[in-house]
Amino acid sequence: MASPSFAFVASALDRAEHVRNDPDALARAWADACVLELDPDGRARATASGDADIRHGFQVAPDATDALFLGLDGATAWFAVQRARGPDAPSVDLRGAAASWPPTASTAFAQARALLHWQARHRFCGRCGHAVALERAGWLGRCSGCALEHYPRTDPAVIVAVSDGERLLLGRQASWPARRYSVLAGFVEPGETLEQTVVREVFEESRVRVHACRYLAAQPWPFPSSLMLGFVADAAPDPPQANEELEDVRWFDRASVGRAIAGDDPDLLLSPAISISRWLIERWHAGAR
Repeated sequence: MASPSFAFVASALDRAEHVRNDPDALARAWADACVLELDPDGRARATASGDADIRHGFQVAPDATDALFLGLDGATAWFAVQRARGPDAPSVDLRGAAASWPPTASTAFAQARALLHWQARHRFCGRCGHAVALERAGWLGRCSGCALEHYPRTDPAVIVAVSDGERLLLGRQASWPARRYSVLAGFVEPGETLEQTVVREVFEESRVRVHACRYLAAQPWPFPSSLMLGFVADAAPDPPQANEELEDVRWFDRASVGRAIAGDDPDLLLSPAISISRWLIERWHAGAR
């Protein structure tokens, strides 16, 4: 099976952590830097056709004050800024960018969206309530009252292709488009291993018993701040029973999944190609272990 081809992984920037504490280096890099401009809703500046409209630093602001340093692509620095957008200004959401933008830009967009979301929702200290000031080019928040340090939040979640040897377990939420099914997923709880999460989440959502699982790959999923940890699992052929989180959960045979991959199954619509969910499904259908 080919290497993972889902979004937000390829062509990742060099995070260049050492630059975050170097104001002079940030200042020197700003003028020629690539800058992603995101509005408060997390949409990025785009051309009228939806392509990436990435300007240089000198076109955006006089200096890098209030800009989030994302990293380096070779010698070129990338930053992100939050900017209000006029109602008619072209923009694109992250899912649209993942499907059409070059990998470097869409992966940087995912990084920027997650960081700016964290900044917007962690403006005050959870210990004492004072305002949090950003340091290290946007990667550290420090409380102005008690000096507590705040770091960006990432929520780990497992996503798992469960099979009984012949069939694949897929579920759907009521809010999804008609016929859309996906592999099961759930957040890791405190004090829990990833393998324990796989067993627990699959059983909670379907009453199917997993007896073995194995990690495969991960995908940042900044909607708003998840890290999807992809697993394959072997399970008993239990009859699925959906819990309150799912509208339906069922076993699908290889032929049905194959037709859905080709877009020819009238009863099954799969996850979009940008997702690790779709990669897990296609990998299972191809017989990979």
